[in-house]
Amino acid sequence: MFFAKSKPVDALPKGTAHFVNGNAMHGPYPDGFGQVQFAMGCFWGVEQIFWRLPGVWVTSVGYAGGEVTDPDYEQVCSGKTGHTEAVHVVFDPAIITLRDLLTTFWEGHDPTQGNRQGNDRGSQYRSAIYVYSDADLALTVQSAAEFQPQLTRAGYGLITTEMRAAPTYYFAEEYHQQYLAKNPAGYCGIGGTGVTCPIGLPS
Repeated sequence: MFFAKSKPVDALPKGTAHFVNGNAMHGPYPDGFGQVQFAMGCFWGVEQIFWRLPGVWVTSVGYAGGEVTDPDYEQVCSGKTGHTEAVHVVFDPAIITLRDLLTTFWEGHDPTQGNRQGNDRGSQYRSAIYVYSDADLALTVQSAAEFQPQLTRAGYGLITTEMRAAPTYYFAEEYHQQYLAKNPAGYCGIGGTGVTCPIGLPS
């Protein structure tokens, strides 16, 4: 009823291992593991946030949410493809839940900025969550509703995050994968609001 799972397109060589943990970015992923795609600004810094979390099996960076098939970085950076700079997260729900990941997402950036994140401007930097089931979408929408009052109290505007079914995910070029592990002094424009996200707690 919901949708077919997105099938990543091979812009990255099959069998490419994650630079940090050695797991295969293409999969196959362990049975029962969850998947989600997050966009919250420049994907270099976003990916680093998630690969560090216990229970995250593998991460990769790519392009999602637009209309162009098999885009490359230059096309996406033009802001004309409709794609976000996205991070695909595969996780073990026995160790870390989608609820936990959503808390990290909301607290890790400013989800009220529309087509920008800090000094990075363009639709490719918009905030987005792409999920793989009806239940995950319901939880995602609920989490936004729970976080909004906290942001409002802190003087922020309305959440602009796009929340929908996972579209086709296109792996980014290999040099972007785990970029900040390969280039520790590299650019990272990710910063949160300092507002705590109380998912599952009374607002």
